[in-house]
Amino acid sequence: MKVAESITEVRREVGLARETGKTVGLVPTMGALHEGHYSLMRAARQECDYVVVSIFVNPTQFAPGEDLAAYPRTFEADKTGCENEGVDLIFAPAVNEMYPRENLTWIDVDKMGTYLCGAARPGHFRGVCTVVAKLFNIVAPDIAYFGQKDAQQVAIIERMAADLNMPVEVRRCPTVREADGLALSSRNRYLNSEQRRQGLSLARALHAAEQMIGAGERNAGVIISAMKEIVEAEPEAAVDYISIVDSDLLRPVEIVAGKVLIALAVKIGPARLIDNILVDPAG
Repeated sequence: MKVAESITEVRREVGLARETGKTVGLVPTMGALHEGHYSLMRAARQECDYVVVSIFVNPTQFAPGEDLAAYPRTFEADKTGCENEGVDLIFAPAVNEMYPRENLTWIDVDKMGTYLCGAARPGHFRGVCTVVAKLFNIVAPDIAYFGQKDAQQVAIIERMAADLNMPVEVRRCPTVREADGLALSSRNRYLNSEQRRQGLSLARALHAAEQMIGAGERNAGVIISAMKEIVEAEPEAAVDYISIVDSDLLRPVEIVAGKVLIALAVKIGPARLIDNILVDPAG
């Protein structure tokens, strides 16, 4: 496994792989890797001949006052994990490698970035789309792998790639959870044991919503109220949003009439946790 810090080096290494007819898979990450990330690497390893993992804490997707400085950085452990998963190349650039000058060109997917996390984090998805587009241009992967846990992010990246005719397939992989149901996240390490227990309320609320829809409930407001009651029973839980949106453009729905994304973001202690499920009442 090689580690590259420059765009030039990445392009050279990927070019050498291409010369031998290898297909290229990319797993974009911000590091602090966990089993969710490793599951993406395994999917890439199964489908592609050459696997690239990017590790870059992207400053343009953090708003002022967010946890950019505190975001966990565990490069040596991440490097070992990538090597164990058979990764061929880690791309770990410095900020001035990705943004060598004032960035004047941005990618912003209209409408889809204004709901859910986008409502509370203006500019977040502009930063996400711009850095992912940069990574696509640098690595030129055949397939790029993203987790369903960040459902809004992967939906927006899918739309960006389609709208801009990017020659990459965006692969959406299932959310990885702990045995008790907590969705894996790099931010989970912010939680103490009691806060982590309270974080399980997100999965419980989603499960309750799925059961309500399965029992015939179609009023989104009723479902959301029931979910909110479950989460707010925890003393440190502060709901950012609980939403039911269509699975295409992520627009809020009043009646569950087709496949929907049920998503929520909740602040518990120092961490902002997100989770979601896709539900189709037609089965």
